[in-house]
Amino acid sequence: MYARDNVADTNDLQQRLPSGPQVEVATDMLRMLADPTRLRLMLLLSEGEYDVTALVAAVGMARPAVSQHLGKLRLAGLVGVRREGRRALYRARDGHVRRLVSEVLQAASHRVTGAPEHD
Repeated sequence: MYARDNVADTNDLQQRLPSGPQVEVATDMLRMLADPTRLRLMLLLSEGEYDVTALVAAVGMARPAVSQHLGKLRLAGLVGVRREGRRALYRARDGHVRRLVSEVLQAASHRVTGAPEHD
């Protein structure tokens, strides 16, 4: 097979690509998860709803640093917040985000442990 044989398929392939804005948002989301502290926070927030005090204790960082990470995750659309009196409770935005965090950590676990990959 020669490269020129694939020319007819080029337009079909371009049609299957996501839009520029969609790729930009996805890239921003993945960039936010590339930080170890934010990934740890996202794992916790994928499992439940927590306030800053609980998250500070869990990740062992200063409150301002955790708050800053949460702010970035909110701006990236990965985290939602709701008020309960004076407390702000954070959680993963939705099922897509929870599955993304779970999948990336499971893939990493396979790489670290040498467990067989899934199809």
